[in-house]
Amino acid sequence: MRTDLFDFDLPPERIALRPARPRDAARLLVVRPPSALEDRVVRELPELLQPGDQLVVNDTRVIPARLTGRRISRPTEARIEATLVRRLDGSRWQAFVKGAKRLEAGDVVRFGDEGKVCFLGQLDATVEAKHEGEVTFAFAFHGPVLDQAIAERGDMPLPPYIAARRAPDEEDRADYQTLFAHDEGSIAAPTAGLHFTDGLLARLKARGVGLHTVTLHVGPGTFLPVKADDTADHVMHGEFGTVTAGTAAALNAARRAGGRIVAVGSTSLRLVESAAAEDGTIAPFAAETALFITPGYRFRAADAMMTNFHLPRSTLFMLVAAFAGLDTMRAAYAHAVRDGYRFYSYGDASLLFRAPQN
Repeated sequence: MRTDLFDFDLPPERIALRPARPRDAARLLVVRPPSALEDRVVRELPELLQPGDQLVVNDTRVIPARLTGRRISRPTEARIEATLVRRLDGSRWQAFVKGAKRLEAGDVVRFGDEGKVCFLGQLDATVEAKHEGEVTFAFAFHGPVLDQAIAERGDMPLPPYIAARRAPDEEDRADYQTLFAHDEGSIAAPTAGLHFTDGLLARLKARGVGLHTVTLHVGPGTFLPVKADDTADHVMHGEFGTVTAGTAAALNAARRAGGRIVAVGSTSLRLVESAAAEDGTIAPFAAETALFITPGYRFRAADAMMTNFHLPRSTLFMLVAAFAGLDTMRAAYAHAVRDGYRFYSYGDASLLFRAPQN
């Protein structure tokens, strides 16, 4: 399909720079294809679901993956900004680097603010390899010690549309982490999960709605812009995901009993779809997925999804257009813009019910 079919206008003031407080006070646009729209609030989610429905949330934890440093291996220093994107082993990471042209194999970069107290002193890394804007760093520390050094020196990797307007701060270390965050490995939050509170979970449980966790470590592929003129020419980056045998069995049993699977976020949806067979049966899964969902995709497992509002021409807007229908989602987004909904990672949410499939 033509990429420009997924374009729309968004005023800059609709981009949220901070989350709603409390989290479940965010607005919720309910979309029932082909055309029914309803303005609600996230805390009302229990009454929008049915007893026996099963929420699937992503329990990945965001690491403070954005590091600022300087090249120290040559007489002239150079400022380096890196975002860690993939762990290779205990001491090596691949990273996207702003200023990668200033680096060559063998260069040493010292990360962290010089005035910031760190029990490890300096956090140095040697450039092992470079390909276009992606650099492989071999750090001087290893394993848990390296993890702690990154946590002390790194900032939360806020999306560019937020980071361009304000710097990350200490509030983001809590705000950009879901209530379910457990397994470290993401460079971006599964943002639909940011809306949940303990009180909301208690009300969902009282309603008879189940809750299950899966893990998909969110990488850059989910958010990279689609530059191709046709969606068929876009290649997704792989992301590692896990669905345990227990979760798969529980979801299959719930579906047999008439319950619906409600994916919380595009990452949860892509993972359960990757793990599902043609008949919708979900199997245990532990592998990379590069599933790219566009209109025409036949959904196997997910019956509904909760998700934030996404960027124009993004793979995420293409996914929701596939789920609820392109015309439906264009109308829903136009309504959201007119009615003052807040967009993107810290913004409001939508609850989408799946369009009928042929």
